[in-house]
Amino acid sequence: MTATILDGKRLASLMEAEMAEQVQALKAQGVPPTLAAVLIGEDPASQVYVRNKEKACQRVGITSRMERHPSSFTEEQLLNLVEQLNADPLVHGILVQLPLPRHIHPQRILDAVHPLKDVDGFHPENVGLVSQGRPRFISCTPWGVQQLLIRNGLETAGKHAVVVGRSDIVGKPMASLLMQRGAGGDATVTVCHSRTPNLADITRQADLLIVAVGHPATVNGSMIRPGAIVIDVGMNRTPGGLVGDVDYASALPVASHITPVPGGVGPLTVAMLLQNTLKAATLNQ
Repeated sequence: MTATILDGKRLASLMEAEMAEQVQALKAQGVPPTLAAVLIGEDPASQVYVRNKEKACQRVGITSRMERHPSSFTEEQLLNLVEQLNADPLVHGILVQLPLPRHIHPQRILDAVHPLKDVDGFHPENVGLVSQGRPRFISCTPWGVQQLLIRNGLETAGKHAVVVGRSDIVGKPMASLLMQRGAGGDATVTVCHSRTPNLADITRQADLLIVAVGHPATVNGSMIRPGAIVIDVGMNRTPGGLVGDVDYASALPVASHITPVPGGVGPLTVAMLLQNTLKAATLNQ
């Protein structure tokens, strides 16, 4: 058996085409959706991520406003900038690119973004709404994973989903989404992390295995139940190139479906950011 490849890049392109029509409809109503992206410092990976998001905005017609500042930018200066963007009626969504320089406390900054402009879905108010099953903005990577499952006709209801990783950005919101009632949910969810003993014993029970720990080859083929769906959220830069958290070569003959790295979850994260920006523009009309 060789796993079916879940092509996130192709799906993201389809979703962008759908969004381009929605953007034109909003512009016709006099509401040009606008995303403000804030980048502090010179982190090379962050530079690439922001540039990719900027290009995606251009493809669908969303106005992209870039706020680039040196690593010497202080926390108070950044808070003032966020407050200015919160008050700007022409800005619908605010993205603060992580990681931030060490002298800036990320939670303080993310909490300062107005909940109605929090298109990353990181504000406590939006996280709480998701946990209650009445989402406004959903964290982009978990939402992208859910859409990948739904649009490929992969059933989650009644399945055992194992999420490896408990980050606030991916692991926790992913588990919450999978537990919600409705499409892409109704799963029985187990969350594993760095303190979980005998990880392989649990991952081998999964019908759906989602790995998001930020470390190459955390999961290999021997840790996967034959026929399981494997979603690799990891993106690790190594001397050999970009790799995920799953050892792709050993997982490919075991899984029924698998995401590649690159070209799997990454493009969908950007697509869902655009989707959240569109919703923010609608809410702020």
